[in-house]
Formats: sequence, structure tokens, C-alpha cells
Amino acid sequence: MENDIPKIDLPQDWIIGKLSNQDIGLLSLYGNYPCRLKAGIFVLCLSGDVEATIGLTRHTVTPGSFITLLPGSIIQIHKASGDLRIYFIGFSSDFINQASVGKSILDMRYMVKDSPIFRVKDGALPLFEDYFELLLKLSEFDFSRLDAERGLANHLFASVLLGVNSMYKDQVQTRPSVSKAEQISKDFAQLVMRNYATQRSVAWYAKRLGITQAHLSTIVKQTTGKTCVEIITSMVIMDAKAQLKSTNLSIHDIAYSLNFTNMSFFGKYFKRHVGVGPQEYRNG
Repeated sequence: MENDIPKIDLPQDWIIGKLSNQDIGLLSLYGNYPCRLKAGIFVLCLSGDVEATIGLTRHTVTPGSFITLLPGSIIQIHKASGDLRIYFIGFSSDFINQASVGKSILDMRYMVKDSPIFRVKDGALPLFEDYFELLLKLSEFDFSRLDAERGLANHLFASVLLGVNSMYKDQVQTRPSVSKAEQISKDFAQLVMRNYATQRSVAWYAKRLGITQAHLSTIVKQTTGKTCVEIITSMVIMDAKAQLKSTNLSIHDIAYSLNFTNMSFFGKYFKRHVGVGPQEYRNG
């Protein structure tokens, strides 16, 4: 089972599986440090509880939760408890990049960044379970021709995207309205998630949002309890940790990917916020 769980990416187009208490140790694959996914993963929790950080937010996944993890998501699992029954289906980055679903992914990315966990209505849960069981049985067939398997994956991915898009749009329409300050804070967080690798200047984000830096700083502090710099830094450090532990990239390449001018500056920045240098963290 361990080789089937999408740690970062998948060697094949798609996989589907389910986890129980017997597999709880395998969730530690995501537990010791953040992982930045290349694959896209959709998860249905039928029973049990999982505490996890997705992006900047810590969540408690409870029965009836449907989780969407798009490529680029950073996730870390902290704790799993109870009688676990979890289904998952994953699609590789290579497959997603070749699939003709660009607009659907972009539309979904905007909604999912704000709320990656959708609460399924109790009456619909049996239907979701039946759907995943059907896909599990389907996965047992031997598709000998590559084009046939790729065609099946295309249909599966398109149907999953269509269903998830519909669920999230319905959730957005019924979601209580937020204050202007809360909306600005959410827009800032979404901008950070898309641009932290290249932009660490609060002034840059304020300009993109059309407000002054002082106004943005005040709103974010009031609504989140954190400063703008703390939020930006937490994403940079989370990504750096994920790359250090989950890839074989050199520290120089990781520093470059996060727009640091040199490895020395990256090392000092990382140690200031983590307590140890990048190499020590990687070896630890």
C-alpha cells in the first residue's frame, strides 16, 4: 500500500485506494514535514478524524469531509484517530498537464485555495461511497492498451472535476457573506499562495490589491493575528522544508526556486526562522 499512496507524484496516470486503521502508520508519510504535491488528490473521509495543515491553515478532517488537493498543495498530517475509513483517488502531474481541463483547474483552484475541505451532506455520503467502490472495482481490470487506460483516466478525471466544481460552487453560493476586511485578508492570502516564491515584499501585495501597505498590514493583523511578513515567511519556509525533505534538489537549486539571490542568504533566512540550517534540517 505504501508504494500506492501519492507522496509527491504518481508513476502512473491514476490510482485509487482506501485506508483503514491498519494503514494509519502510512499517513506518517506526510507527518514528519510538509510535502508539496505534484499530483492531484481527492479524498473522502467516512469515519475517523485527521488533523492536517493544508497550505497555511490547520484543519480537522471529520466524517463526511471531501478534501481536494490540487497540484502544488502543501500538506502535513499531524494526527489521525478513531475508526478510519478513507477513500482517495489521485492523478499524476504528467497526466493532469496533458489533460484538456485547464479552465476547470483554474476555476477550482480559486475556490479550493480558500476552502479545500467540503462538507458532504449526510444523505449523499452513501452515493459517494458507492462511487468510490465502483472505481475500486474498475481499477482491478487489466487495461492492456495504453491508449485505453489513458482514455479511461481522462473520463474519470473529467467527471471528478465536474462533480467537485459543482459542489464547491454550491458551497460558495450558500456561504455567509464576509466583511470587506475579511475579504481583503483572504485575497491577500490567495495572492501569497500564488506568488510567495517570487515576491516577499508587502508593498508588492498591497499594490496588487489596490490599497496602501499600512492599510493592508492593519487589516491582516486584525483579521488573522499575524503580520503580512509572518504569513509570507511561513509559506516560504513551508515550501523550503518540503523541498529539502521530499526532493533531491540541491540547496542551491531550492534557494533559486524561492528567488533567493544566493545560497548564503537563503541559509541565514532559513536558520533564522527554523533554528537550524537547510543542510542540518535535511539530514535531521
